[in-house]
Amino acid sequence: MRAAAFSYGVLEELARTEMWSEGRQRRLLDEVDLISAVSGGSFTAAYYGLFGDRIFEEFEGRFLKKNIQRALMARVLHPLSWLRLASANFDRSDLAAEYYDKQLFKGRTFGDIGARGGPIIYINATDITLGTWFSFCQEQFDSICSDVSRFPVARAVAASSASPAVLSPVTLRNYAGSCGFEIPQHIRECLEERNVSRRRFQQAVHATSYMDAPKRPYVHLLDGGLSDNLGLRAIMGRIIFVRDPWSTLRMAGLEEMRRVVFIVVNAETEPDIRLEQREKAPRISQVLKSAPRASIKRYNFETMELLRENLEKWTEEIRARRCGARGAASEVEGASELGPKNDIDFYLVEVNFDALPDESERSYLKGLSASFKLRPETVDRLRDAAHRILVRSPEFQRLLEGSER
Repeated sequence: MRAAAFSYGVLEELARTEMWSEGRQRRLLDEVDLISAVSGGSFTAAYYGLFGDRIFEEFEGRFLKKNIQRALMARVLHPLSWLRLASANFDRSDLAAEYYDKQLFKGRTFGDIGARGGPIIYINATDITLGTWFSFCQEQFDSICSDVSRFPVARAVAASSASPAVLSPVTLRNYAGSCGFEIPQHIRECLEERNVSRRRFQQAVHATSYMDAPKRPYVHLLDGGLSDNLGLRAIMGRIIFVRDPWSTLRMAGLEEMRRVVFIVVNAETEPDIRLEQREKAPRISQVLKSAPRASIKRYNFETMELLRENLEKWTEEIRARRCGARGAASEVEGASELGPKNDIDFYLVEVNFDALPDESERSYLKGLSASFKLRPETVDRLRDAAHRILVRSPEFQRLLEGSER
């Protein structure tokens, strides 16, 4: 609920912030092309993807300020659920998905998200066999010969937020080999080229593993935060996998793109430093609670550093490729001024609790537990913090100052 409320606050601020684009004033929220979400943030992303601005009228009452934890527990303890939970084909996450569907998503599928015409929504979970991200998108579903447009949004969100030991894995059936799907060219190149990077080669191996249905007839998914707690690895991985950012822009028909903005919403908590103040070894329960926090915090840091390094490299690569493309065109057309058209600017806006100047507020928000229950006033504090952090971000201000006038 902490992550859902924090990301909701960012959507609110983007909806109220306007800038000049293509000669007219537009809400920044209307400029969002893609949302990649994990765990608690997947509830907010999926609801916005399905219902658009209705989120600002309904989401608080339906989810953020509702005791979801108590509702889920009541379902688990209900006698009618006992027989179903005893089945080998039904578990706690299936029960949770049913509740999410009834309470939030109303039977909608990913096809409904696409039909609305809003931003692309990636809901990310973790493949517990490979230890890597699994995105609910058609590209991923092609490899298992399935149609993501028919897949229930509630079930994808249940997979993305299935915390280990609390909720069970969500299982997908692998139909690979039944639809005539062929390995894409860029994957074949990764497997065949001797000088391919190890990162691209590993991604290719993982991608092709889904195509062996007899060996992997099922795919088991858990919380997306275990493999990509910021939703960034799924995006960076695709760009690297295709080979380079210029090819990615061309494939998307965005060769003329001038500004690319990443807004990274990070609601991570802080490891419990009180464990270091006692000589006695921590209890198992304390270790199970603290170890994942420390691991996720370290992984988030490395992910952000990798993105920064890539943004610098991508900027130079795109500028060089644009210069080359337009230089060839100028020889034919006689064009002389190419400079400004070749430029591209990346913005990296970080929204996290560390940006709060007040130490007590930082400590309070970082100390909130990972649960499906928050007091209404706590939800409001998270939303307000997201507003202030985003508005005060130097990179966000640079974006607004650089808008067309």
